[in-house]
Amino acid sequence: MKHSAFRIILTLVSLEHVAIVVVLGSIQAGKNGLNENAFKPVARNFWQDISSPYTDMPDDDFGGEEESQEESTTHDPYPFFDDINMTANVTTQLGNDVYLHCRVNDLRERTVSWVRRKGDEIHLITVGRHTYSSDSRYSLQYQAPNDWQLLIQYANERDEGHYECQISSHPPLVYLVYLIVVVPKVEIVDERGVATVDKFYKAGSTIELKCIVSKVPQPTSYVTWKHGLRMLNYDTSRGGISVKTDLLTGGAMSRLYIANANRYDTGNYTCALADIAQATVAVHVLNGENPAAMQHGGGCGNWRPLTSGGTMLLALLALVIMCGPNSSNINNR
Repeated sequence: MKHSAFRIILTLVSLEHVAIVVVLGSIQAGKNGLNENAFKPVARNFWQDISSPYTDMPDDDFGGEEESQEESTTHDPYPFFDDINMTANVTTQLGNDVYLHCRVNDLRERTVSWVRRKGDEIHLITVGRHTYSSDSRYSLQYQAPNDWQLLIQYANERDEGHYECQISSHPPLVYLVYLIVVVPKVEIVDERGVATVDKFYKAGSTIELKCIVSKVPQPTSYVTWKHGLRMLNYDTSRGGISVKTDLLTGGAMSRLYIANANRYDTGNYTCALADIAQATVAVHVLNGENPAAMQHGGGCGNWRPLTSGGTMLLALLALVIMCGPNSSNINNR
């Protein structure tokens, strides 16, 4: 209001000054006679010159407050992920511990959450540093300065799938992780490389079993052999037992050798990759019979037990009944 009144007074004073100039010019013109320069028009920028210092002056009561409000208005930096792709695939082996990483910058007061998505269902796992999953294998591990890791212990096949790291921004930011759980494959194979559940050996021969381990993300030599419940890898009580394991791309090949086989070596043999996967074969040690006839011979010699659960006595009895006591497919090959 003060500035408005001040402007009015200045304008009136300016008008009065112009009137005086005009009157004096008229008088002078009367004395000197009509002169084309007596009434020079007022400069076009005259009104602008006398008014602009005042009309452009901001009003402290209004404009100053609005300007200060605009200057004081700032926005917090928006959070973002280290990985600009905002998606990742993670592969782990069955039974391993696995970390799902979520690195966030400029988080400030916002919250990071991990959820599991199964179709249309969403299961909350963690919020901030607190875990809400009923599965104790899940937990949040924070690693400075910005890594919000979801730890899954002893990963199994059910853990495979989609996971989301979410930031409580507006709109929310989501980092997608797909977990792949590789289940190793263990097979005991015959001389042709075909998986088998039964092996026949003649007494006094050497038992040779071959185990193939595949679908392993990292090569491993931790392959064990058992006869029943007895560990054979470091067995020295019997003698003549040796284990040789070779690393392969994505797995391993392990061989078990048992020299001078006898009837006590009959039974189930298991090849295992730690406690993750295993395969079992039934070994039959025959006294006087030709094992090749039972596995590869013609006629009744083609017969072999379909299950490893029966005893050798029952298997031989069935063979005698089927082929007759005079059969030569076993002993004479």
